[in-house]
Amino acid sequence: MFKHIKQDLPASIVVFFVAIPLCLGIALASGAPLFSGLIAGIIGGIVVGALSGSHIGVSGPAAGLAAIVLTAIGALGGWENFLVAVVLGGAIQILFGVLRAGIIGYYFPSSVIKGMLTGIGIIIVLKQIPHFFGYDSDPEGDFAFFQVDGENTFSEVFNALNNISPGATIIALIGLGILILWEKVLSKKAKIFQLIQGPLVAVVVGILFYVFTQGNELLAIAPEHLVSVPVPEDAASFVSQFSFPNFAVIGRPEIWVTAFTIALVASLETLLCVEATDKLDPEKRVTPTNRELLAQGTGNMLSGLVGGLPITQVIVRSSANIQSGGKTKLAAIMHGFFLLISVILIPTLLNMIPLSVLAAILFLVGYKLAKPSLFKEMYIKGWKQFVPFVVTVVGIIFTDLLIGIGLGLGVGIVVILIKSYQNSHFLHIQEKDNGKHRVKMTLAEEVTFINKGAILKELDSLPENTYLELDVRKTRYLDNDIIEILDDFALKAKNRNIDILLISERGEAHNPPSYLEFFNLRPKKTA
Repeated sequence: MFKHIKQDLPASIVVFFVAIPLCLGIALASGAPLFSGLIAGIIGGIVVGALSGSHIGVSGPAAGLAAIVLTAIGALGGWENFLVAVVLGGAIQILFGVLRAGIIGYYFPSSVIKGMLTGIGIIIVLKQIPHFFGYDSDPEGDFAFFQVDGENTFSEVFNALNNISPGATIIALIGLGILILWEKVLSKKAKIFQLIQGPLVAVVVGILFYVFTQGNELLAIAPEHLVSVPVPEDAASFVSQFSFPNFAVIGRPEIWVTAFTIALVASLETLLCVEATDKLDPEKRVTPTNRELLAQGTGNMLSGLVGGLPITQVIVRSSANIQSGGKTKLAAIMHGFFLLISVILIPTLLNMIPLSVLAAILFLVGYKLAKPSLFKEMYIKGWKQFVPFVVTVVGIIFTDLLIGIGLGLGVGIVVILIKSYQNSHFLHIQEKDNGKHRVKMTLAEEVTFINKGAILKELDSLPENTYLELDVRKTRYLDNDIIEILDDFALKAKNRNIDILLISERGEAHNPPSYLEFFNLRPKKTA
């Protein structure tokens, strides 16, 4: 595990800085105690990171569950009651893993997964613009298009441009400059610049800028635009931040409905993230999905038991890990320990980090996920790849993650149906021979009810006095609906003077009276 510690250590520090505002922001957006987001981040890093088979995935509280959590806390009668649903949701996820439900993630087409990554990248950039300019005090986890304050993604961007905070903007630009300089120039000059990552330097410079500009009316950064970690006064107040589930309500049906909802949504988000991170992994390693569900379930049970939010594998932190050079699961585990140590020992120092500096870090993460060249690449691959990709991107930007993916998947299925309709058969029309048209129709390897319309259209368009050679030697599956069409056509063929030669691996048949009998789907009639 420690073989790549030179790469994993700096990557874990970057993920740590990215995770802090996301953990707090998602807790705020969920209507939960702020400390619950940090608990979920710590457990997602240490526990799930250790149990998972993913080398570069990072887990923690997810923005996609914020709306579910916010609604459920009120509906179930309080935070402690909701924690029971989190524990049960984790147990259901473990059951999913035992039942080997992890295979579901492989049924999402590549174009949709790439669209998901691109859409999230664009969302990251759009959502960080207000923080970059020191305007928006909305939670970091407010990733939906319509926000908790009544604004939407684009209106917040325009508002930010009209209400720029000079201090936050200046340090954000400095931080962005440091990141670009570090990645493009300094990291290639000496090994020291590879060990000490640009994001760490940008954060340190941001803290120094905040300290030295306090009291300056023009450059001072307002408290609401700083990281806000709960600061305990002593050990007792730190322990008092933990909450515990009220198992007295475990028999209530709504608890179980919420638990199943959490398990289903968290598992789906995790499996999609696993698929996406595996595609981003430079070494193209494959994560065992069933083991991932077991790890996530264990993490959610533990998180619920000590007062944490539900956990999933998260693409923002995972992609930050990959782009910072993380090689093994050690990066995710160490980021969890950094979260734990920091909230105990240095919460005051963390609260000096400007959100605008973290926004600059996330800018680069978002850009790398949504490079303009990817749109060109998907367009070149053809409309069957490009359309589901674009629909997924637009859906994620204007709705949310799961709806966007659902829209992309729906379009992908429609594309499959269209191509299946078009590729049911190959038709070769020859010249007339002794007054008859000679036509050869070769059916595809699999012909289902989806192909009924295309085949029926071709058969009905055959002119009178045609000699039809119907070749099914390559066909491995022929739906009963298609055979019934052929049976019906046999009657029409006699009236239109159409001769049919059926060629199959079993031999040839001239004008077979019954295709159902020929393919042994119905017993032959006896005298």
